Amino acid sequence: MGDLTVEWSTQVAQVELSTVLPRRWAHTQGVAERAVELSQVLGKEAFLLVAAATLHDVGYAPRLAVTGFHPLDGARFLRDEHSADERLVRLVANHSFALLEAEERGLREVLEAEFPLLEDQLLVDALVYCDMTTTPDGERTTAEERVAEIRGRYGDDSVVGRFIRRAAPEIFAAVGRVEDALAAQPR
Repeated sequence: MGDLTVEWSTQVAQVELSTVLPRRWAHTQGVAERAVELSQVLGKEAFLLVAAATLHDVGYAPRLAVTGFHPLDGARFLRDEHSADERLVRLVANHSFALLEAEERGLREVLEAEFPLLEDQLLVDALVYCDMTTTPDGERTTAEERVAEIRGRYGDDSVVGRFIRRAAPEIFAAVGRVEDALAAQPR
């Protein structure tokens, strides 16, 4: 995986999101920027992280929204229409503790069966960090502010609200692990 994968992922995400969901496209670009910033921590996995960050929300594209659960819809699109790298597809499917939201939606078994979670904890955490430290407009934020924004946008009684309340401790822990890894890097 390398520069061509990142270029391809950018083209795919731009085609699917930029016109129909410009705000989601702005968020996607910000998440990808955070991923580039983590390159030093991830080494050879940096290209995979940037590609996953760029494609993590592609399932929101209206033409791809089959189940209405964007991690699953996006992963199926990448697998079925693009024969994308399995690890990339699994990262997209499971980004930001998607299994917890899948459970709220009655889709946990489907997600787990089709797209098992990767065992590379730092890579999984890094995608959480990138997504949860980026606003809907692509700007940098804290994980605490991002979780509060999501709760405010969706409401605590919605599927997403219930999910984000459950996932918040895991999100904060993942972001903390990435921040620790960043701090441990030589300057």
